[in-house]
Amino acid sequence: MILAVIVLLIAIAAGIAVTVFIGSWWAVAPGVAVGCGVERFLRRREPARVREARMRAVADLPLSSDLLAAALRAGAPVDRAVSAVAEALGGPLGERLDRVGRSLRLGADPPEAWAHLADVAGAERLIAAAVRSSASGGALARALTRLADDLRGDRAAAADAAARRAGVLIVLPLGLCFLPAFVLAGLVPVVVAVLGDVL
Repeated sequence: MILAVIVLLIAIAAGIAVTVFIGSWWAVAPGVAVGCGVERFLRRREPARVREARMRAVADLPLSSDLLAAALRAGAPVDRAVSAVAEALGGPLGERLDRVGRSLRLGADPPEAWAHLADVAGAERLIAAAVRSSASGGALARALTRLADDLRGDRAAAADAAARRAGVLIVLPLGLCFLPAFVLAGLVPVVVAVLGDVL
């Protein structure tokens, strides 16, 4: 509630600042547009604390899959294995896994219990494997091991794509720096020399 009021006050201040800066009667329309745009931008912006928790949960997902597979191979029931992994991991993913374990112990249906992980990116495959295993009796440990490998592969592919994208994006500033220098140091003296000979 307090955050919403702060966002609204910042948006109003931005709209008033644009109106005052332009200083004309017709500046009200751009001021309102800027105020609405600032308000929409700030509402969509994810707080740093939430973004950090989301990224930590995504980063812990492959490790949690490996730990859960190891606990299941050791003979622990699914609910106890999930609770043990939640306790070992801690953090945002550990809290969600703890809710999954408690839900399973209390007798919740597997789709309902595993839904606590639904907001973690990449966890949909973990949820699908756990629900499928509970419905079909398949080996969840093998599926979780494959899932952990897939998640690590996806993370490596994303890092590789980001590195390639950075290489492409760095060409533009370099071009903007070197092209004027090339024109000034290479072409201008030649043009001046040619014009000096012609005139």
